[in-house]
Amino acid sequence: MAKKGYWMAMVDVRDPEIYKQYIEANAVAFAKYGARFAVRAGRHESPEGPTGNRHVLVEFESYEKALQCYNSPEYRQALKFRLAASTGHFVIVEGA
Repeated sequence: MAKKGYWMAMVDVRDPEIYKQYIEANAVAFAKYGARFAVRAGRHESPEGPTGNRHVLVEFESYEKALQCYNSPEYRQALKFRLAASTGHFVIVEGA
């Protein structure tokens, strides 16, 4: 059985209006690749230093699906909005 794949992101949103466009646009890719949000914003504490003002953890059925989603034309279109509206740290990782 394949291990799950995760997108983990800690971002600083600079332009909330453009970031809303990212959220709307990424829904197409997430639906296509079966993404499930384990964390999408919400309350947080950063006891060891700054981590951004928005935190997201997205689960996929496999690491391969997580990579396919990121590299898909649907997500690449949405990514333009995120990069224009925010800075941060993003990683795709294999997990349990």
